[in-house]
Amino acid sequence: KLKNWKLSDAQIDHVIELGKPQENFPILADISGVVLNKRVKLGDHVHTGSSLFEVADLSKIWVLFDVYESDMPWIKTGDAVAITIQSLPGEKFSGKISFIDPVINPKTRVARARIELKNPGQRLKPEMFANGLVKSPLKGSEPALVVPKSAVMWTGERSVVYVKNTSATNVGFALREVTLGPGLGDSYVIKDGLQEGEEIATNGTFSIDAAAQLAGKPSMMNPEGGAQSMGHNHGDMNMQDGEMKRPHSDRITLGSQAKQVIVILFDKYLKLKDALTKDNREAAIGAATELSTYLEKVKMSVFKGDAHIQWMKHGEPIKTGSLAIAKSKDLVAARKQFIDLSIHVITLAKRFGPFDKPLFVQFCPMADENRGAEWLSRESEIRNPYFGDSMLMCGEVRQSIK
Repeated sequence: KLKNWKLSDAQIDHVIELGKPQENFPILADISGVVLNKRVKLGDHVHTGSSLFEVADLSKIWVLFDVYESDMPWIKTGDAVAITIQSLPGEKFSGKISFIDPVINPKTRVARARIELKNPGQRLKPEMFANGLVKSPLKGSEPALVVPKSAVMWTGERSVVYVKNTSATNVGFALREVTLGPGLGDSYVIKDGLQEGEEIATNGTFSIDAAAQLAGKPSMMNPEGGAQSMGHNHGDMNMQDGEMKRPHSDRITLGSQAKQVIVILFDKYLKLKDALTKDNREAAIGAATELSTYLEKVKMSVFKGDAHIQWMKHGEPIKTGSLAIAKSKDLVAARKQFIDLSIHVITLAKRFGPFDKPLFVQFCPMADENRGAEWLSRESEIRNPYFGDSMLMCGEVRQSIK
């Protein structure tokens, strides 16, 4: 019975030598390590199989990384990983992936990859933040052409880039359709449509496309080029490609499909805002991933005329911001990205309103290092996403969009 209580032979011999019962005796763990969690206190009654202490051997630790669904084709067990720790700047660690989750987390759309590291001196602590870099060769023997994702515009049906054309008199850009391969972090593999050495626009592509569209040149939504129809006079309304715009107003009335896109965008944005309000990083990552995934599927052709120009100007930054939040390491980084994302969402709300339910533009003067920042809400009551529970009611309503 004493052996079942995990008493050692030396302890049992000591009890026998004393010749009388012992009410108190030390309990020894099966392994050496550090007590991470104490589950009992003096005087507690315990039962067979009860967990008394959580003990871990920290001489070797697991480092767990989130692997995004889009990166899964490039990562496999046995890959070498270069690791940096935020709290140990300038130092690098290395290890190999020993295990990858066989399933994707349905909320965050990531799988966990595990690396085992030796931890001499126990300098690496549980719950530290770490970054990992995996260098993976492209599959296939042929060299691949890779371009930044910011250079590629996607209509939902095809992908295009703007290629630089230089003449004796000026420099311009011409639209060209490309075939995309897999994504590589912030880049795409180009399967067809570009040649090595050609120069392309990597930033400001939507501005270039808008200028081309207005000039009647081939553009993303009008690949054949030619002047755009400006509609006809319709009383006191201007009709442009199915979009109605009231004169002397900066509001644009959307068609039914475009309005549905905006309503869903707002719903997913507000879900992200609520997660930040509740200091829930996992829910924020899930909501941001959901938002960016939805925007990837939106076809720009549902937006016409001025609405199309506004969507080109603000839709891409919203998608980029939501992706950045989905990949953020903590709530501080997520909230910083949420500032710019909110600017673009609020602009769309002001241009594309009114909506069935009112929206409130709210402002916190202490956000963004006391520079102040706005966000959008369906309720007039302040629930601050930039500070969460620490300053939940800090802010004011600046505008109601009805």
